[in-house]
Amino acid sequence: MARRYGHLGDVEIFLAVAEHGSLTAAAVTLATTASVISRALGRLEQRLGSQLFRRTTRSLRITDAGQLYLEQSLAAFALIDNAERAIQGQAGEVAGRVRLSVPTTYGHYRLPQLLDAFARQYPLVRVELNIANRNVDLVAEGFDVAVRLGELPDSGMVARKLEDAPLCLVASPAYLRREGTPASFEQLQRHACICFVMPSSGRVSPWLLRDAAGDVDWSPDARITVSDDVLGVVSLAAHGLGVCQSYDFIVRERIERGELVELLPQLGGRTRTFSAIYAGHRRPSAAARALIEALGAPSGKGDGARGNSGAVTPRY
Repeated sequence: MARRYGHLGDVEIFLAVAEHGSLTAAAVTLATTASVISRALGRLEQRLGSQLFRRTTRSLRITDAGQLYLEQSLAAFALIDNAERAIQGQAGEVAGRVRLSVPTTYGHYRLPQLLDAFARQYPLVRVELNIANRNVDLVAEGFDVAVRLGELPDSGMVARKLEDAPLCLVASPAYLRREGTPASFEQLQRHACICFVMPSSGRVSPWLLRDAAGDVDWSPDARITVSDDVLGVVSLAAHGLGVCQSYDFIVRERIERGELVELLPQLGGRTRTFSAIYAGHRRPSAAARALIEALGAPSGKGDGARGNSGAVTPRY
């Protein structure tokens, strides 16, 4: 059977344009592009057989038909919100579907334990998980929540800090037997470094270090660079090809098994922030809110704050 309401995403975009008064402002709020907004409006106008906005290069004015559709759509979405809250509140049970996107580092090494606990607590919630090294468009691709890395500048997304993940330097015992163990930052600079190339810039991701003088962002003259899959730097380091920097939660078990050795802890202390984000223009479902709370379990930190969808934030 054909979907009768598959166009509701376009209706949400229409509401955002009407609220903000321009395609560009709506695109910022929804963390997408003006071209995506324009195509959605075109589809909706074609479906309705009526023009919703009068558009020129300098102005955007809602038509009489658009104003009528706006009022009716707002009322319809309010009824849906009320219905969801009423159903989700019955017997205190949380149910429904949540679409979640996470980067590979988080998806393979941090998420499984958290998702296991979440699934046990909320057996009626179905999670659709995307694990990838690209930044999804939450609105255009229909995701409820995404995990992003780094500090997020202001935009229409809401960000909840999940944790500040510590970083560390590691190499294999075989490499250190062959090349020696660096005892200082100066000695580290003479070692074979394995670095990740950021997809957003094509440049080597700097290593975040800290010495007596303060924080140091160092871009090594890498002997080997890895693109797309940041976990590759750890695999190569474990096979004796050089030194890499990674998250402690990724390498800790290998360190404890003796497969990797932590180097220069005196240069440690730096972290990268993981945050859960969702579109600020719509209230998350009870299931999505419960999942966000579960993702914050490692640190127990995180206050809601406005942030970017992370369109240019690296995912690794």
